[in-house]
Amino acid sequence: MHTLAPARPPAAARFSLRRLALFVVALVVMALSGFQAAVAADPNLVLDRIRTSGELRVPVMVGEEPGYIRDRDTGAWGGFYMDWANDIAGILGVKVVPVETTWGNLAADFQANKIDIAFGLNPNPKRGLVVDYLNAPLFTDAWAIVTKPGNTRKTWASLNDPAVKIVVQKGGTMQVVAEALTPKATIVPIEDRPLGVMELQSGRADAMIVAIFDAVQIAKQINGEITLPTPVLRNPATIGVRREEGNEGYENWLTNWVNQQRALGLAQGKLQQSFEKHGIDLTMLPPDFSF
Repeated sequence: MHTLAPARPPAAARFSLRRLALFVVALVVMALSGFQAAVAADPNLVLDRIRTSGELRVPVMVGEEPGYIRDRDTGAWGGFYMDWANDIAGILGVKVVPVETTWGNLAADFQANKIDIAFGLNPNPKRGLVVDYLNAPLFTDAWAIVTKPGNTRKTWASLNDPAVKIVVQKGGTMQVVAEALTPKATIVPIEDRPLGVMELQSGRADAMIVAIFDAVQIAKQINGEITLPTPVLRNPATIGVRREEGNEGYENWLTNWVNQQRALGLAQGKLQQSFEKHGIDLTMLPPDFSF
């Protein structure tokens, strides 16, 4: 008696079964991927994390008055950037935690998750690899130079001369501007603004590239002169946040806050009041400049 082996399905049928199995596996993989994406795509992850932590970590910098001002007696930080930080923190129901740093270290601080927000940033492609900038600027700035009285160089082209020594803050956007527009000049990178002021006062530098509002402060310190070299370079001063998964809701909320600040004149008023409070005369700004 012979036992018959079970008949094998035709080759076409076997091929169809394999295709069906592969199709089922693909569906399972797609479903799992979609589930993971859905879980990771919560746009409020960062906003919720900040509110849960009870802290808004904000960079603060020495020598950057009146944006950042440290009380010599108490050590507490103030200034118009801190006013904005406290306003945002108050709405979120958290407290501001100052993190001392420099402009050049901001990207590293964001990457290391040391800070949650930074004010007054100029979009920078290199820093933009780890930082997201809001599209709506908090105010408009422009690049200026501060010199001793009697400056005759009024254009970027005239500053582009090896005989001209220009101070810039290392790692900041002012260094990018100097290297782009005055590459032939003698560019002197320094760590912070007070060192740059010392270079100007001592005569070791001819000019310092800074944002125009900083220029107003420095000019007052050294009885200097402000020039907006032509062509005038206007630049948005915006807010930066760490580029990370789930920060869309945080960015959207901050954009709404900025739009209200601009639309109601709150940002402009804050700047003007802060400068007037510190005895800085904004009438030295060019008449056609608005922020």
